Amino acid sequence: MTFWIPWAVNAVVASVLLFFFLWGLADDSVSSFNIGLWLLMLGVAAVVLGGSLALKAADRVKLAKALVMVFAIPGVVLGLFFAVIVLVPGRWN
Repeated sequence: MTFWIPWAVNAVVASVLLFFFLWGLADDSVSSFNIGLWLLMLGVAAVVLGGSLALKAADRVKLAKALVMVFAIPGVVLGLFFAVIVLVPGRWN
């Protein structure tokens, strides 16, 4: 249970990255200038998701948990930040 919650957070973060990548392909904001950065970000997200599953399958659960926590903690913090921005009324000027 303690592995799957941060893994799900990583899956949501990776799907958000994939969504914005595909959206950028559709409106031509992803170009040859920045395709390398996009592919690097998507590759790292895929390695974290796939690598953590491979480590868990190889009975290296502590290492798999450490790998998913690398992106789960910043993903939750950023999600909470955006939730505060959306839910708290205020003047941001």
